[in-house]
Amino acid sequence: MKTKFKFLYILVSILVINTSVFSDEKNKGLNFYTGMFDFSDDGKRASLYGVEHQNENLYRDTIFGRISPVTGAMITQDNATYFYTGVETNYSLGPLNVTPSFTPGWYRQGDGKDLGHPLEFKSEVQLSLDLSEGSNLGMSYNHVSNASLGDKNPGANSYMFNFLKKF
Repeated sequence: MKTKFKFLYILVSILVINTSVFSDEKNKGLNFYTGMFDFSDDGKRASLYGVEHQNENLYRDTIFGRISPVTGAMITQDNATYFYTGVETNYSLGPLNVTPSFTPGWYRQGDGKDLGHPLEFKSEVQLSLDLSEGSNLGMSYNHVSNASLGDKNPGANSYMFNFLKKF
């Protein structure tokens, strides 16, 4: 039980640090999303809601492009929760943006799907369209899996509709 609280404390600390560092600079954003958790499993399909913080100021240039941190949380209608932090990169094609990300996190089943392990990994791709200088509207797809850390690894496929506001 103590390990869960330590992990949650670390995730919350990262979110607080990520939002407070460079607080007077631009290129930070909040991504609000809603969609369907595990849409491919008729028995455990559930609505989901989430928020994600993005900070492009804390970037690193790599062979994959400019990588920046992302931290967030989601909850399903069955009270399954996922707190995560990881990296993303953004490729702009005019007004269209393609944003792949990878975020390890802590999953709690609640009354939802048993994913087999508390440590899960989320791989996601988001397509979004610039609405204005500081707003994007998009859709994303992700897969959450424990990489066979647990005795079972059913995974979950989800889709979301996203609204990103930069500040």
